[in-house]
Amino acid sequence: MSAANDAADRLLYDYWRSSAAFRVRIALRLKGLDYEPHAVHLLRDGGQQHADAYRVINPQGLIPALKIDGALLTQSLAIIEYLDEAYPQPPLLPGNAMQRAAIRSLSLQIACDIHPLNNLRVLNRLKAQFGAAETQRTAWMQHWMQLGFAALEPRLSAMSDGRRHCVGDQITMADVVLVPQVFNARRFDLPMDAYPTICRLSDAAMQLDAFQRAAPQQQPDAE
Repeated sequence: MSAANDAADRLLYDYWRSSAAFRVRIALRLKGLDYEPHAVHLLRDGGQQHADAYRVINPQGLIPALKIDGALLTQSLAIIEYLDEAYPQPPLLPGNAMQRAAIRSLSLQIACDIHPLNNLRVLNRLKAQFGAAETQRTAWMQHWMQLGFAALEPRLSAMSDGRRHCVGDQITMADVVLVPQVFNARRFDLPMDAYPTICRLSDAAMQLDAFQRAAPQQQPDAE
């Protein structure tokens, strides 16, 4: 095994159902980079991400964190961009500056405008501060996903232009971020009939081996 693909050099602090960790797993698989998973259970023991031992690693107490190339990286999109710069094949931000900006814009639209409102710590706060029942928390998630997908659907329809992936015929960071959000939507029974392009693009990406291997149900800590 080459040094570039020595799993011992890469340690991913992971949780099988974390959308952000799912993104990083996909990117690692697309780059052909093996890694050692270290499960941080977001529910067990009051949330293992809150433990002092993990806070030393990531003071935010968020998943994922990736030890790679002698450093520790946090924030999934920053990790993906690092992987793309350090291991450029296959490129996840291809094209010219304007095309790369479009890919980033799609990725941020999902990762920053849709996903955070579905995050576990937000849902926990709704329960703790307002006594929101599980059905109410689910309705909250569905509302924000519907709002986000309603804006994303026409944009992806125009940008994909009937082709296989979000920005043409090549997998990009936009696909890497889209798939976990669709997984979340389906997990919480969001009706998806109004989003045919989103479904088509996510399903096409999930045909690829890298996406399948990164899927939540394939992880060693899956329940």
